[in-house]
Amino acid sequence: MKMLVVYLMAMPDTPELAQAAVEAGADIVEIGFPFSDPLADGPVVRRAGERALAAGMRTARCLEVLADTRARVDVPLIPMTYASIFDAHGWERLAREARDAGATSLIVPDLPADERPELKRVQLVAPTSTDERLKLAASATDGWLYLVTVTGTTGARAELAPSLAPLAERARSVGDMPLYAGFGISTPEQARAAAELVDGVVVGSRAVEAAEAGPAELARFVGSLRVALDALAVA
Repeated sequence: MKMLVVYLMAMPDTPELAQAAVEAGADIVEIGFPFSDPLADGPVVRRAGERALAAGMRTARCLEVLADTRARVDVPLIPMTYASIFDAHGWERLAREARDAGATSLIVPDLPADERPELKRVQLVAPTSTDERLKLAASATDGWLYLVTVTGTTGARAELAPSLAPLAERARSVGDMPLYAGFGISTPEQARAAAELVDGVVVGSRAVEAAEAGPAELARFVGSLRVALDALAVA
């Protein structure tokens, strides 16, 4: 079965949204802890982060949302945030509090694989990653390796990036960890095309847009992705 990872920004209604996503077929939920200068985020996720900050979603409140989400779902939950948030809160403290609140792992997109090796986290690699960096990330990653399909920020794109296939091939050559692809995957068709190359997909910007319309719309969208991925098992 191909894995489906859905990204949601931490907000007061995130636990309800996460439950709707899981019931519709999401296998893993990423929860974004907002940051004022999110280098990897495209316009949709950036605006969601701005709304979250305006709503008072600071680290302590995000941890409460994480715990409330854990009370509703039993799938892996992975907070995604930036190194500056860890600097401000304390690296060991935030990692400990996140896990106490129900986090399965962490994602810190601006933290290189060779920094803070004591912090167990999902590592990201991109088409521009050298073979040396790819091997390092693969050896250090927690559970699965996050393949960034494009060189740039998150956001919907008209078609799946052609750079994914060679990146997946390179990643397969350095380890046997699961590979999940994200950035630029926004439709069921793109999810299915990506999943033909990797073990799972991560959908962020389009999921955030659907979540803004409420749990029912998010469930409808996630369900369409689930159907597309499950079709590969019978194709």
